[in-house]
Amino acid sequence: MLDEFDWELHRRGLRFVRYADDSNIFVRSLRAGQRVMASVRRLLERRLRLLVNEEKSKVARPEEIHFLGFRLRKAPEGTVEVHISARTKERLDARIRELTPRTWGQSLARCFAEANRYLQGWIAYFRICTEESVALFHRFDAHIRRRLRAIIVRQKKRPRHLLPAPRALRRKRGCCRTDGLLPSRRLVPE
Repeated sequence: MLDEFDWELHRRGLRFVRYADDSNIFVRSLRAGQRVMASVRRLLERRLRLLVNEEKSKVARPEEIHFLGFRLRKAPEGTVEVHISARTKERLDARIRELTPRTWGQSLARCFAEANRYLQGWIAYFRICTEESVALFHRFDAHIRRRLRAIIVRQKKRPRHLLPAPRALRRKRGCCRTDGLLPSRRLVPE
């Protein structure tokens, strides 16, 4: 049924994208957007006999529109940038809190497996985002790591259990290094 809608938009020469019953139509000005919105509404309601959801339908700039979790923006060079929408960021934050509760009563392996499964799918879906969104991925990565460390500390009951293994490993190897600030050097065995 919506194929006829696609053909009509194509016949009119409009730039559009549609997934299932969600669609965006791109025009150059606000006035053109209002004109196209009125004609598309008439097409859908009269010819195709479909209802248009007034709450979700609007004429707006691409930066303000959330479509399938993405937000589009025109770069100064004239290219189109793909970003993650604000609503998607909020949903991911909420889902991370669900996957990594502070009172995780099961094994850490299960927590890691559930978080990995969700995050791998999420990253695969949002991989098409442009370079500007990479900083957001790093922020979420750091947030997830902090939450997982909090679970580990809570399960061990003492914060000192968070770092002894890496320290002991460094002592065993016989080298001392502080995050790349100082050059590594051999310690004299005691």
